[in-house]
Order: sequence, then C-alpha cells, then structure tokens
Amino acid sequence: QELEEARRWEGARDVRPLDGNVRRWGGLLLPNNPPYNAGAFRFEVTFSPSHPLEPPRATLRTPIYHPSVDAEGRVCQPLTTRAHWEPTTRAIQVLQDLLLQLDSPDPQRVLRPDVARELQERPGEFRRRAEEHTRLHAEPRPD
Repeated sequence: QELEEARRWEGARDVRPLDGNVRRWGGLLLPNNPPYNAGAFRFEVTFSPSHPLEPPRATLRTPIYHPSVDAEGRVCQPLTTRAHWEPTTRAIQVLQDLLLQLDSPDPQRVLRPDVARELQERPGEFRRRAEEHTRLHAEPRPD
C-alpha cells in the first residue's frame, strides 16, 4: 500500500522494490528547484526488519553537490533519526522530506561543512558547482 502511494507521487518516478526485496526501494527523485531541477537523482530507501518501529535509511545513489549529502550518498535527514522518528510516519513522507531537502539546501543540516560554508559565503559559486555536478552526474528527467 505504501509502495503504491509512492508510485503515484509526482516527486518521483520508477519507484519499485530492488532485487525483488520489499525492504529496499529504488527510484528517481525529481527536484523542483535550481540547481538540481535539470536532472533526476537515483535514490534508495532501506527499511529495517523492525519497520515501522525503526526509521528507514534513505541514500542518494546519484552523486550530488549538496551540503546535506555526503560522498557516499548518506543524507542528513532528521526525520529518519531515532530521536525524531514516529512509527506512524509513512514512506511517502520520507521521500517528500528528502525532496524538500534537495530543493532547499540548508546550511544547518550539514554532512559536508565545506559545501555548507560555500553556500553561505559564496552562493553564486555554490550554485555554479551544483549545476555543473548535476549536468555531469544526474540522469535525464523522464517525461
């Protein structure tokens, strides 16, 4: 049921279980705002065997120049920390929160301090680098 809800959401495409495993979903996120809206970003969400008592883990498989996403694709996503997780939170909310983070880089949610500093101190340079990174690494947006 949650998978069907995620499949119908306009912020992502191609949401499906990976390798037939219903605890691992993959798909493409479609950011709305520059500098990321020129591409699509492959994501993976992994649910623990204790879900929904434990939060899922979202990672980006497409490299992105973003202060809240590290080189391995881990995302600084407070919603999915044990301190903030609520068992009533739906998978679609995790994906919506992830997209919101991509659309609105926050220098307070930091996994890459150098990128966060650049965003704050030299926003034009940050945007130029993020656009170039998106051009090089993101997948074409589906119609």
